[in-house]
Formats: sequence, C-alpha cells, structure tokens
Amino acid sequence: MTERPFRTIDVFASASPTSGNPLAVVLGAEGLTTAQMAAFSAWTNLSECTFVLPPTGPDADYRVRIFSLTTELPFAGHPTLGTARAWLDAGGTPRTPGVVVQECGVGLVPVEIRSQVNESGAAEELLAFAAPPLRRSGKVADDELARTLAILGVAPHDVVAASWIDNGPGWLGLLLKSAAAVTALEPDLSHRESQVAIGVAGRYPEGGDAQLEVRAFFNDAPGPLREDPVTGSLNASLAQWLLRDGLIGAPYVARQGRATGADGYAFLSEDDGQVWVGGRAVVTVRGAVTL
Repeated sequence: MTERPFRTIDVFASASPTSGNPLAVVLGAEGLTTAQMAAFSAWTNLSECTFVLPPTGPDADYRVRIFSLTTELPFAGHPTLGTARAWLDAGGTPRTPGVVVQECGVGLVPVEIRSQVNESGAAEELLAFAAPPLRRSGKVADDELARTLAILGVAPHDVVAASWIDNGPGWLGLLLKSAAAVTALEPDLSHRESQVAIGVAGRYPEGGDAQLEVRAFFNDAPGPLREDPVTGSLNASLAQWLLRDGLIGAPYVARQGRATGADGYAFLSEDDGQVWVGGRAVVTVRGAVTL
C-alpha cells in the first residue's frame, strides 16, 4: 500500500460552505487497479471519486478516471471541475497558462481558470469546462417518454420539450413549464427495473439570481433511483439543447440541489458555439489516503 495525496472538493458551491456537490480526489494514483479504484470510490459513498494519473500524450496536463458508486464514467462535469481544483491545489501547473487540459474517457476537456465578481462584490476564481459533444440527441420515443414521466409523476401536458442529451452518463432531458414544477417533483425513487438518467429543468421568472432550476435523477441498475446534488454533465448537455433550440439564452445561471440539502449554482455561457459550464470549486479536505 502507498500513501497518496487526497482532496475533497465542494463543487458548484454557493457562497455558503458545503453547499455544492462533494468530490473525492486521489492524486498520484499510479499502480492502482480498476478494482481498487472502484472499491475506494464505493467506500467514500460520494456521487463520484476520481483518480489522477499521468497523461498519455503531450496535450493534456493529467489523465483522470471517474467512478460513481458502482460504475466508471467516460465523463462527468462536477468531477472535471473538482479534479482540476485538486490538481491545482496540489501544485499542478498547466502547460497553457489559465487553462487546465484534462484527459478522460471522452478525450481532452479544457478547463478555464476564470475570475468573476461574487455576490459581495469581491473577485473570486471560478473553473469552467468546455462541454463535450453530445453522444446522443434528438427525439425521445413515446414509450421511453411515458416510462420517464411515470417515474417522475409528471403529466404529459406539463412537459414543454423533451430530448436525448447524452454526453456520457446517458441523460434524457425534460423541460417543464416552470422552476416551481421542477422543485415540486416527487419521483418514484424505488424504480430499479432498468438504468435511467433523467435531467429535469424549468425556467424561473425574470429578475432572480438564477434563470433555470435543475434536478437530476439516476441509478446504477438494478439499484434504486437517487438524486444528485449538482450535476455538471447534465447542466452542460441541457445548455447545449436549450440554447440550440432557442429555449433559453446565454449566459444564464442554473440552480440545483435544494431537494438534497445542497444549494449549487452553475454558470452557463457560450462562445462561438462552444458551451462552457462554470462554478466554484472549493477545497474542503486536504490529506492523504493509504491505498
């Protein structure tokens, strides 16, 4: 066994501590087997755990493997921002100033280091990743949509639009009539017959600090459905869909997590057709693990 640097990162946090989605990060993960990584990820009992490795080519700053409680993922958003923060916090220096390039299952993902003015008027550092291309998009079959609405307890007339928006985890996206309709959802969390990944969004009235309310439900079949606090991959693919179809304008802020006790904010922007997903990523634990 080897002692390895470790971080826990609060990703997409609001100004309050521990308001986002926590991520466990093991740095210096060389020599660990897939089984060891999967077992440690399950042991952390967090949505995801990542393992940082040397890149396989000259264009990336590091390579990352991303694990949920039971599955290795080719890409996930909050692990992308959280891993970049952990790598920087541990002394990593990007090859290109201001941009961390991550290598993962979907290829190379740039993460920009940005500055913005926060709610109190002070400058703060954000990280923002470039949304990868969708692997699947387009119309949802009637039977699949009906099954999804049954899980959520949503009537068809409450749905503004639906689309496949899969960038790795398998998301099926729904836009409901309002943010209030999203916060009121009481899905059937006992569902376990098949693997699902459902992203739900609704617009807020104008004038608030967020324009979109988001919730994410998924499982690792045959396990029960659970809700993710704040989900980068979903916010990325939602933005690609909603902006493409003119259902929202950029930039905008998405709020997610209140049903889970979190209160996360994702900052969505678009530059020459490229969607960027930004958020706070705060180190909450520094230490070492023996693996």
